[in-house]
Amino acid sequence: MARLFPVLDPGAESDLPVVICAVSGLGGIGKTSLALCAAHRAVRDGWFPGGTLFVDFRGYDEDPVTADQAVVALLDGMGVRGADLPQTVAGQYGLFRRLLAEERRPMLLVLDNASDAGQVMPLVPGTDHHRVMVTSRDRLTELDAQLIDLDVLNSEDAADLIDRSLRLSDRGDDRATREPEAVSELATLCGHHPLALRVTAGMLRKRRHRSVDSLVDELRGAKDVTAAVGLRPIFEAAYRQLPPEQARLLRLIALAPVAEVGSETAAALADLDVDQTFTLLEELAASHLVTPVPGGADVRWRLHDLVRAFGIGLVKGETGLREEGEAARERVLGFYYRWADAADDRLRWLPGMPVPELFGDRAGALAWLDSERAGLVAAVQWAREERYADTAVRLSQCLAEYLDWRRSFDDSITVCGVAREAAHRAGDQMGEASAWNNLGRTLRQAGRAEEAIDALIRARDLCQAARDRLREAIVWNNLGAALVQTGRAEEAVDAHTRARDLHQAEGDRHSEAMAWNNLGAALGEAGRAEEAVDAHTRARDLHQAEGDRHNEATAWNNIGTTLREAGRTEEAIDAYEKALESFREFEDWYRAGHTLSNLAHAHQEAARPAEARTHYLQSADAFTRANAPTEAARAQSHADSLT
Repeated sequence: MARLFPVLDPGAESDLPVVICAVSGLGGIGKTSLALCAAHRAVRDGWFPGGTLFVDFRGYDEDPVTADQAVVALLDGMGVRGADLPQTVAGQYGLFRRLLAEERRPMLLVLDNASDAGQVMPLVPGTDHHRVMVTSRDRLTELDAQLIDLDVLNSEDAADLIDRSLRLSDRGDDRATREPEAVSELATLCGHHPLALRVTAGMLRKRRHRSVDSLVDELRGAKDVTAAVGLRPIFEAAYRQLPPEQARLLRLIALAPVAEVGSETAAALADLDVDQTFTLLEELAASHLVTPVPGGADVRWRLHDLVRAFGIGLVKGETGLREEGEAARERVLGFYYRWADAADDRLRWLPGMPVPELFGDRAGALAWLDSERAGLVAAVQWAREERYADTAVRLSQCLAEYLDWRRSFDDSITVCGVAREAAHRAGDQMGEASAWNNLGRTLRQAGRAEEAIDALIRARDLCQAARDRLREAIVWNNLGAALVQTGRAEEAVDAHTRARDLHQAEGDRHSEAMAWNNLGAALGEAGRAEEAVDAHTRARDLHQAEGDRHNEATAWNNIGTTLREAGRTEEAIDAYEKALESFREFEDWYRAGHTLSNLAHAHQEAARPAEARTHYLQSADAFTRANAPTEAARAQSHADSLT
């Protein structure tokens, strides 16, 4: 509220005095209430001794008030009526402007609920000592005005509004205090929209002896939440005002997997080019039906939850719109798959491979995946619908490497589970095997090794039944890593040996190198140090030959660990340093954290506590950057023990 007052203050000093303040926001967001409250306070404080005039333009009704009608109402408020009122429109405007010019005491004009600048521009005073406050659902950029956008309430203010509304009618009504979680969910169902919150508070007042949670349950089950909380008429009126292209885009972006999308995603939904889509989105933002969210190189666009529900309801309610919506969902799913596939190719790219399209470097691929992760994960869940299952399953496979890199285990488990079920329903044996394999890999990294083994055995059996030796080898590799984690080192050695032999038979040198590396880790756990060093060295040499510097770094780290366990500390430190250089270059902070921790151990064993502590601290920082708080805390604890 206070941010309005400097605009209204007729005594404020400025080289360019602001005559007009335009407050905009969704219908029911509280624009009129805010404007009237600000006006009352300003008059109370003596800012406008000349008085206040108010006109409701009803700008979003079927028969809105025109500027010509408004000037008559304003003149009436100034005491001009009957025979004193000029008979012509020009005469009425002339008298209005003359009276304002002659009134030296500052006045405030509140022009409420205007739908466009044309309604209010003829009424703006020709002098700068009066002030005008306009409210509108649209951002009136055509006005020379200070524009103030109102958004929904934050969680704390939404809960406070419900609490105060209940206590207003009954001071003893403490349900909001007693049921904070239910109030929070109620606010979420209302989209934190003030009008919806007031409507639901009214519902609670009528059911004084029932819990907040009981209303939450009812709203959760409502077919149309926007109608239940009183907002549907407002949204319908705003929707009717939109030109056809904007109305279509609003419906279609409501069908996106998540409420916030990038411009390219919106363009895919609408089947338009990005520039045209961007222009339409800007126009929808001016109507406060979408919210621009600046960030990075692209502006993203957020749809309010209740506006989104309204848009989905429109599509479901008409056969033609349903068909249009299904086609839009197919387009956006195809868009996500093409881009995610290209990003995955870039993450897996090695020298000598064809250069992937769309992304010039690894950083660009990761940045796109980061920005679209929520939408990508949600889109995979469309695999539960038969129409979208095939593309969604293929999309899930494109996300495995990325989610592993970002250690997004919860998202990965969700993606793998949905993909596995969809592939099984479709009889896609290898799609199901791939999902079980990715799930097993994720479960192992999340510390759930026994579950990982069960998943990987299922994947192995499916690959063997299909006689797919390449995928079987990949599964054996992951199974061996899970077996090591459970202390079954000799079984792991056997699993990695099988993987190595299968990759050799297929002539896949890159995967063979990874199998050698994992075999070395299993041999080390089995106490077969010399064999372990040999296996890691073979892995390192193969990765070097393939130009795979990241996996070469992993081999160097493992060589260091094997050498350290054999008492060859200085050689181990050299190996760790080589690994660390590459991990930092790739910004692989999780593996960098492990290598730094290994370096700290080595320096500790060499009786260099200061160097050890430095590396533990660096390890804690790397783990923190990798979103690995448990490992970060462990490294910090080791550092603290050396102070």
